[in-house]
Amino acid sequence: MFIKTVEPDEATGEIAALYDAEKQSMGRVMQATQCWSARPDVIVPIENLLHQIRNGFSLGLLNFRLITFVVAGDVPSSYCSHVYFRSLSGTLGREQALAVRQDYRNAGLSDQQVEMLAYAKQITRDASLITHADIQRLRDVGFSDVNIADIALAASFRNFMSRYFDAVGAAVEPEFLDDDPVVREMMAVGRK
Repeated sequence: MFIKTVEPDEATGEIAALYDAEKQSMGRVMQATQCWSARPDVIVPIENLLHQIRNGFSLGLLNFRLITFVVAGDVPSSYCSHVYFRSLSGTLGREQALAVRQDYRNAGLSDQQVEMLAYAKQITRDASLITHADIQRLRDVGFSDVNIADIALAASFRNFMSRYFDAVGAAVEPEFLDDDPVVREMMAVGRK
């Protein structure tokens, strides 16, 4: 970490409660969470917003994770790529998660998921180029306006989060690194 943050054993109040909840659910405080403690006034609202977006995501947790993983590859964010590859491997299976990283269009996803990810990637690359035609393609595969807003929100929020993690030097925890050095290299899309 490039900046001073509140260490888990130094945390008090709301930060301690947030850290304790993460320890209970994940067994540790992730650097992705800890890096927000440099701004104690925003850590709780940021974490609450993440949980609100993820838990209320109209397309389900799997699609939220797919968006996060694909967007992380374009940000580029090694941290989020490693973490979400681990998560998707547990849900989709390792081979399909690798296929998504290599080419989501040919990874056995539904037509709807492919359009969702194309939209998320365009948001990451240059959202100003999105047109009514792009939105109509999403509607044509069955997405509602709420779904489209959720995809945009998830992709935009991941851009914000991932860029902040890199900007303050959050480093991926060893337990998220794959055992295979080739896969680790595939996920190392940004900072090594």
